[in-house]
Amino acid sequence: MIGALAGDIIGSVYEFNNIKTKDFPLFSKESFYTDDSIMTIAVADWLLHGGDLVRVMQYYGSKYPFPMGGYGARFDKWLHEKNPKPYNSWGNGSAMRVSFVGEHFDALEDVISMAEKSAEVTHNHPEGIKGAVVTAVCIWMARHGKTKEDIFQYVLEQYPAEKYEYSIAVPLDKLEKIYQWNETCMGSVPAAMRCFYESDSYESFLRNVFRLKCDSDILAAIGGAVAEEYYGWTGFYNEDELLKKYLDANLYNLVKL
Repeated sequence: MIGALAGDIIGSVYEFNNIKTKDFPLFSKESFYTDDSIMTIAVADWLLHGGDLVRVMQYYGSKYPFPMGGYGARFDKWLHEKNPKPYNSWGNGSAMRVSFVGEHFDALEDVISMAEKSAEVTHNHPEGIKGAVVTAVCIWMARHGKTKEDIFQYVLEQYPAEKYEYSIAVPLDKLEKIYQWNETCMGSVPAAMRCFYESDSYESFLRNVFRLKCDSDILAAIGGAVAEEYYGWTGFYNEDELLKKYLDANLYNLVKL
């Protein structure tokens, strides 16, 4: 989860100001946490302490409202409804908030089941659910010593090149040329995993993401959770201090539990 949070924070200043380069400062005074971190922590809170996920997410939405959260219009509306229902979304929000599921459960069947549950309260379209499941399973695979090739083949099976424009099979050099801003799971998850596949560290994964004209904080959060697990950590020696600096006290304290 720390890899997802750091990716969100680092990507926050580039979400609407894509730089398409690998040479950039990772952190700046403008860096901040977004809805990606807020809802990732909401899912973690739900898994750690129980309760109704819908109400937990709505609680976090009320505590960290727009524009602090930067929520999409439909999700923001859902956060404020008295009896919210899933709205058949295939947006990448289901994948960006699922990282704790992948690191919390040891049994693969539990990872899949809880990833589905974390998604379907809003993103009950099959592609919305799949985005969450694929992300969580990749995190689980990285935790359990699977190789990059294992992860690559799994993602390719889920997003085959003949059906998905931004399949993981598309090399980053080509992806950099063709990729356009995309807020869907199928446009975000395989692209994030390709950035991971061509990385050799957590930091190089992030720098790969910024080569794309993309929803940068979300791709960095999605793939960042996988990269952190695969490489063992983010590589930031002051990881705890960074989280304390960029998260507010309530969010930081839950992350450190």
